[in-house]
Amino acid sequence: MSHDPLLTRITPFLAAVPGIAAIVLGGSRARGTAHDASDYDIGLYHADSVGLDTDRLREVVKAIVDDPDAIRVTSIGEWGPWIVGGAWLVIGGRKVDLLYRSIKKVTETIETCRSGDIGMYYQPGHPHGFCSAIWMGEIAQCHPLHDPDGVIAALKASTSPYPRAMGDALIRRFQWEIAFSIENAETALPRGDSTHIAGCAYRALACLGQVLFALNGQYLINEKARWLRPPVFP
Repeated sequence: MSHDPLLTRITPFLAAVPGIAAIVLGGSRARGTAHDASDYDIGLYHADSVGLDTDRLREVVKAIVDDPDAIRVTSIGEWGPWIVGGAWLVIGGRKVDLLYRSIKKVTETIETCRSGDIGMYYQPGHPHGFCSAIWMGEIAQCHPLHDPDGVIAALKASTSPYPRAMGDALIRRFQWEIAFSIENAETALPRGDSTHIAGCAYRALACLGQVLFALNGQYLINEKARWLRPPVFP
């Protein structure tokens, strides 16, 4: 992955942006499940004490994207407190997504998750909601591209082994909702409310996914594609 020509080309440009302390490759390309047309998901980890220079980042990406007039680099927090912000780019004909992450906030979130304190939040782009454990999973599964101070390496060490307290908390949070969502769907059958039924069915499946992943000690990152395929049930 680190020898990917696109990553080799763009990582030094991104690393030169003031405030960026570490860069990681995430998503399917980090997990080794990508196909040729898969996006590149790149996390930009910054220190709050320094701040991320998004104006400089905008100028840097203009020099490496296919169409400088088509880019949009957001400010911190523009995409909400959990997705935070970033950019959608096309470089060499490939889709490249940048996402901001605060080292301090990620560290704090990992600590609370490890203790069994998880949260579920509304977030556009995540129909099931954004579970705080996602940030921990991102660290566990990512591939460092630039980590001069070992920040990502240290965080990765805190994600393995999978914390049982977090798994138990996820099971408690989502297991009961599976049957509850199905029961809610059943109440809509007599009136033929297909929208409500579909929503309840999705909710039940999403909660089931959370429980199965937790039982197997695996991090669940999002609801996309084949996310409801954890390892063999124990």
